[in-house]
Amino acid sequence: MMTQKKFSTTQLIHSSYQAPDGFSAFPTAIHHASTVLFKDVAAMRARSWQDKSAYTYGLHGTPTSFTLEARLAEIEQGNYCLLAPSGLAAITLVNMALLQSGDDVLLPDNVYNPSRDQADWLASSFGVSVRYYDPLAGAAIADLIQPNTRLIWTEAPGSVSMEVSDIPAICAAAHARGVLVAMDNTWSGGIAFAAFEHGVDISMQALTKYQSGGSDVLMGAVITRDKDLNNRLQAAHMRLGFGVGMDDAYLVLRSLSTLKLRFDAHDASARKIASWLKTRPEMSKVLHPALEDCPGHAIWKRDFTGAGGLFSVLFDERYSEAQTDQFVNTLELFKIGFSWGGAHSLCVPYRIRQMRATWPHQGVLVRFNIGLEDADDLIADIGQALDRM
Repeated sequence: MMTQKKFSTTQLIHSSYQAPDGFSAFPTAIHHASTVLFKDVAAMRARSWQDKSAYTYGLHGTPTSFTLEARLAEIEQGNYCLLAPSGLAAITLVNMALLQSGDDVLLPDNVYNPSRDQADWLASSFGVSVRYYDPLAGAAIADLIQPNTRLIWTEAPGSVSMEVSDIPAICAAAHARGVLVAMDNTWSGGIAFAAFEHGVDISMQALTKYQSGGSDVLMGAVITRDKDLNNRLQAAHMRLGFGVGMDDAYLVLRSLSTLKLRFDAHDASARKIASWLKTRPEMSKVLHPALEDCPGHAIWKRDFTGAGGLFSVLFDERYSEAQTDQFVNTLELFKIGFSWGGAHSLCVPYRIRQMRATWPHQGVLVRFNIGLEDADDLIADIGQALDRM
């Protein structure tokens, strides 16, 4: 044992002090690390980045990220969770783990647009066959499954056009042919739709949205129940070098306790505002899954327990894009920006015909994210913008 007095430069780096045991508090501690220390060489040689009961390197997690993964898996009633730097990174993880050249993947035509862009890139650069299906296909998706189909993506509802897919029917058809189903479950916050109970194999979440709630974190999660499937995902996770910052993991952990309260508040205000918008002559259709005339409403009512704060509207055909752009620009409480799930309300116009292979409706589509402001104030803001349009 070294007993001689250390030079000050060494003392700045090496200290014999250890904080006393027994500290307890509600927040999860933030453990920063790139290098993880081992007690001896044998422990270092016994390390395994796949074993979540121990630590090997900061990229593969610390107690902070392990705790977040465990809690997210519990919320969705899964067994395993992997964190990614963003929602799109979580989608990338699934695709890279399960697809290779010559494979076929099916995506709903209402899929998140960056996911569509990535799928088209997989087709053009990596030889993966990519096809799009009607999100309302349900059991009829069986007719599209080919011998080389390896994965079917679902998104319910579509985060722009809001159709609600029949997830159990799609899963039944896929599993009958040995095909895996992955779902982008971000719209429900992981709490209004029980993905695994409805047959999904992989639930993907953009934690950027409701789980964070602060519009200040980028993170994604991939949750599964099956160990072998998780092993495949974990191998891709390691090879892609995906990691998350522990400060960001802490921010999501801090927000989880209020997730249901916030989600329900978004939901209540959004339904009130959507119902009011249905009375406005400027609107030809309000695309909110909780409304009876929204495509897939009956499925939403059967399978979902809530709706959150995201929905879209179609303006009457008499309004031009320039007029609806002016409507968005005239809003005061609603800000212009992508994403949802934060406290601030957002509004974005979409050129939906450029995003969809088929789109049966006329009129400009505008999407609302209803935040946590008072619903009557938001209604008044929309009203003044419509009157000035």
